[in-house]
Amino acid sequence: MNYTEALKYKEEALKKADNTVVDNYHIVIVPADTSESARYIEEYTKKPENFKDDSCKKYCSNGEYLVVSFKKEE
Repeated sequence: MNYTEALKYKEEALKKADNTVVDNYHIVIVPADTSESARYIEEYTKKPENFKDDSCKKYCSNGEYLVVSFKKEE
């Protein structure tokens, strides 16, 4: 999906998620390409507060995105 679609999808996912999910998992937009996504998530987990939704754009080479969730570090 393109970035606009991914942003809408993320917003809907956050509306439907209960507090346990929101408190314990990052829900982020990432590049659809596996290697680009891995690089983005690696950087994101170092300092999540430095990233905005559109931060993923500089890691993406083809304009295709996914919305993923992964457990927050303790």
